[in-house]
Amino acid sequence: MAGCRASFWSKRCLRRLLVHVWRAQSYQAWEKMRGTRAKEALRSIIQGSKAHGMLAFAKDEPVGWCSFGPRRDFPVLESIKAYKRNDTSDVWSITCLFIHRKWRGKGLSRSLLKASMETMKKHGVKIVEGYPVTTTKNGRRLSSSMAWTGPLNIFEELGFKKVQSTNPLKPLVRLELK
Repeated sequence: MAGCRASFWSKRCLRRLLVHVWRAQSYQAWEKMRGTRAKEALRSIIQGSKAHGMLAFAKDEPVGWCSFGPRRDFPVLESIKAYKRNDTSDVWSITCLFIHRKWRGKGLSRSLLKASMETMKKHGVKIVEGYPVTTTKNGRRLSSSMAWTGPLNIFEELGFKKVQSTNPLKPLVRLELK
């Protein structure tokens, strides 16, 4: 795939990753930015130490990713009705929790999320929130390829609590880091 250094990233996940890391205002803004311009913007963000994330490796192979950062750095969240809040000034967000399909079901999501939380704690973060997936509109389990923000049960197992659920398919969970 053009522009992807880790061959396992699907175009959809790469697009979402870049939208989140690039801090796009919307997916429409991403569409205008995609390709070489997006790669240059991402490189600039990373080289400027403005990107936060955690990679999981199996030997030399990347197998997972967790993207996080100050909520204010992800303005697209304010365009999603289910995630609008007034108390976000000191909140950090977990915007992507992706595990390669060969590594799913092995506890890697939990480990990656825990490691990310420890890193945020070291940065002095007090409150972290996530936007986990639940089920489809007809109550079916969402396919793993669409669960790129992480499954709700993993967040709940690590102590996150639902603080807002204006849309049952888009809960907002938070955890106070101590």
